[in-house]
Amino acid sequence: QLVESGGGLVQPGGSLRLSCAASGSIFSGNAMGWYRQAPGKQREWVAIITSGGYTMYVDSVKGRFTISRDNAKNTVYLQMNSLKPEDTAVYCCNKVTYFAPWGQGTQVTVSS
Repeated sequence: QLVESGGGLVQPGGSLRLSCAASGSIFSGNAMGWYRQAPGKQREWVAIITSGGYTMYVDSVKGRFTISRDNAKNTVYLQMNSLKPEDTAVYCCNKVTYFAPWGQGTQVTVSS
């Protein structure tokens, strides 16, 4: 089970911190990622973190977003700074391979 939270409405330049609580069977020992889907667009990966803490980011968010994980809490986070209108999307988390059933996601809207 994947449960995302932390989204909301924020002005351009603002920040949000997303959280994703996962069941142990999904989280433990697996690379986890944040993904987003904007209206009318396909889902895209945003950030990935391996079980050992190695991270990767899509170019459009490098330097602005930070992914992290708390293995004791089976939770992955996405700190989003300097948000832009084009970051508006529904954000979801999941494994990097062999996806689990998707959660509902959390809506992020960046608008003035």
